[in-house]
Amino acid sequence: MGSTTPLYKQHLEAGAKIVDFGGWDMPLHYGSQIGEHMKVRQDVGMFDVSHMTLVDIKGIGSRAMLVKLLANDVRKLTGNGRALYSAMLNEDGCILDDLIVYGNGDDYLMVVNCGTREKDLNWISKQAEPFDCSVCERTEFAIIAVQGPNSIPVVEDVVGDDVRATMENLKVFQGQYCGRWFLARTGYTGEKGVEIVLPADDAVKLWGDLSEKGVQPIGLGARDTLRLEAGMNLYGSDMDESVTPLSSNMETTVVMNDHEFIGKAALQEQLQSGIDERLVGLIMTSRGVLRAHYPV
Repeated sequence: MGSTTPLYKQHLEAGAKIVDFGGWDMPLHYGSQIGEHMKVRQDVGMFDVSHMTLVDIKGIGSRAMLVKLLANDVRKLTGNGRALYSAMLNEDGCILDDLIVYGNGDDYLMVVNCGTREKDLNWISKQAEPFDCSVCERTEFAIIAVQGPNSIPVVEDVVGDDVRATMENLKVFQGQYCGRWFLARTGYTGEKGVEIVLPADDAVKLWGDLSEKGVQPIGLGARDTLRLEAGMNLYGSDMDESVTPLSSNMETTVVMNDHEFIGKAALQEQLQSGIDERLVGLIMTSRGVLRAHYPV
């Protein structure tokens, strides 16, 4: 048996098909992956994404460390709570992971993938050594993502006044703390939504409150098709340590000018020599299923 989230019991009670995902026992679907996909596109659904790895980076040297660590530039985060999507590269310019980081003064909250947890934590800690900052994994929290065109009013209907007020002031791709909760207008579906980082006990209650309002749980299967439909990359599928962001449709997340970061020299060399492989999207013109390694 793999690791489980604080909502594992709720998944079983809802009839979830449980599968291994990066060492975690997670819900693939609750009966109909297609139905769950359409529910998020047309209404609202909730995801347990507590398997994701949360990392606090704090201290006066945290920004300088992240400037070096990430291909995107955290100096863009001029306002508290702004979010930045970036790749984290090795010296060869290849992708160790993709992530989101939220800035709040000298403190940053980073969300990385569960399948690369150990590798990421070791790499980040190593790069942080010369800087005056601390790196701390936050394992005591759960994460619930509520996504879909009706997601915001549904969440506002079940939370307290303080959380509701925080949500009302959030812009897209921005996150803010409200007590021990962290609320962010981000997601992995291409729809409106909010991702909520909160203590485990609070997560169980929020999940139950949303269920009582008729919000349907959504499994990882629909999460994958939703992100694919929205053109969002998946680490380990669309990119990994064998490719660079320049060949993975992530050029817009790389800041080359006035920005020294790990892997920059390799990317400059790739630009000079030419990019011979690129990730592109395909649209089927007839029925069928495209699977990995099919010739096109």
